[in-house]
This record gives sequence, C-alpha cells and structure tokens, in this order.
Amino acid sequence: MQQWTIEEPEQLTFDQVETLDVRIVAGRLAVLAGDGPPTLEVAEIESASPLLVTYDEDTRTLTVAYKDLTWDGLLGWLRRDRRRTVLSIAVPKTCRVNAGVVSAPAVVAGFERATHVKSVSAEIVLDAVSGDVTANTVSGDVESRAMDGDLAFKSVSGDLTVADGTPRRLKATSVSGRITADLTLRPTGHVTLNSVSGDILVRLPENVEADVTMRSTSGRVVSTFHELSNTNGPAMKVTSGRLGGGMASLSVTTVSGEIALLKGEKE
Repeated sequence: MQQWTIEEPEQLTFDQVETLDVRIVAGRLAVLAGDGPPTLEVAEIESASPLLVTYDEDTRTLTVAYKDLTWDGLLGWLRRDRRRTVLSIAVPKTCRVNAGVVSAPAVVAGFERATHVKSVSAEIVLDAVSGDVTANTVSGDVESRAMDGDLAFKSVSGDLTVADGTPRRLKATSVSGRITADLTLRPTGHVTLNSVSGDILVRLPENVEADVTMRSTSGRVVSTFHELSNTNGPAMKVTSGRLGGGMASLSVTTVSGEIALLKGEKE
C-alpha cells in the first residue's frame, strides 16, 4: 500500500489501475481513458486539508479523496468549507470508475466497463462511456454523449441530456429535472423515463421499431408519430402503440410534466 499527501500541484504515475475511486469538493475533475501509464495530475489545490492519494498494489485500486469526504457525506459539504482542486486522471478504458463531486464540474470519458458518478450541484459530462453506468445527482445536470450501454440516472432537480445515445437499457428518474433524450434504439433496447413535474422530450429515428407507452396525469402528451393513438381519461392521458415491428420499448411517465416524442431522421 502506497500513500501520498498532496498539498501543492503534483503529478504521479502508477503501474496498473483496475479500480478508481475519486471524491473532491470544488474545482474541476477530468477522468479520461488513456493507453499510456495511469497518471494523476493535480494542477491546482486550495485547501486547509491535504488531498490523500492511496494506491493498493494487490487490488490495483487508486483512491483519491479528502480524508473526511465520504460517499454518504457528500451532501453535507454544501454547508462546509469549499476545498478547491483541479484534478486530471488518466487510467485504462477497462478501469472501474467511481467519481463523486460536490460542486466541481466533472468530465468522464472513454470507459467501457463500469462507471458510477455522484454529484450534489455540479454538472457531469459522460463522453463515449459504455458498459454499466449510473449517475446520481441532487441539482447538478448530467449530459451523456455517444452513450452505448446501460445508464441508470436519478435526480432531484438536475437535468439529464442524452445525445446520440444507443442504449441497451436507459432508466431515468427525476423529480423536477428535465429529461431530453436523442436515441437510436437497439432491437432489444429498453428505455424507461419517469418524472414528477419535469418535462420529458424524446427523439427517435423515423424508422424506429418499438412499442411505445407515454402517460401523464395532468401534463400534455404530444407525438409526431401518427401511428400512436391517444386515450385521454379524467385521471390519465395515454399515448401508445407500436412503431414498425416493435421489439424495442419506450415507456414515459410523468405526473404534471409535459411529454413530447419527436420523429427524427432515418437510421
């Protein structure tokens, strides 16, 4: 077990890293998939407490965090000092990544195994991340680009944007955050989007093959796919039907949020 105490800008290199666990408060975080040796670079650090870096050779686990900043305690840091760190980490694309931030914007790019991110108020960008992906946020927005895999998203008021996504499974739940998804569905892809008051907008290719069900208690439900039919009752508005031969599925549910399903270009 090796450990470093970081109090000023510094760069470290490691032999092999299979699991990364990083947690910071404010500043900026970049976690990138690379082909070279795993590296960590602290460009800026402003904190009364040092940043601790631990490398376990047996499990090939790299941990980067403040000693008293735990995963479960992220929310409490909104009421405490703001430790600023500008941090970049490059590890193999097969590395398991766990990244947590309070108010520091984060970019996580290029990983293909398992990626878990957690934010309080910071924006998170997931770029070309595949495999098993989870993103939990309170008020921070999450943007996913070129997604290919499984994504589970939970938010209170943060927005989710999925651009150019090809999910196997996409499950998103928000209270008041907006969900926007531009998707190409696999033949067996499953997408489930839920919100209380947040609006949900989905764009699918014109020639998509999917079973679609969209429900809202009091919000408006609109679709530019004329194959879908409307069933509006006193307690629920429903738009549903089969596009093409079906196979994939899309389920969208809100309480008071509006739902819009738009027709995009052919695949």
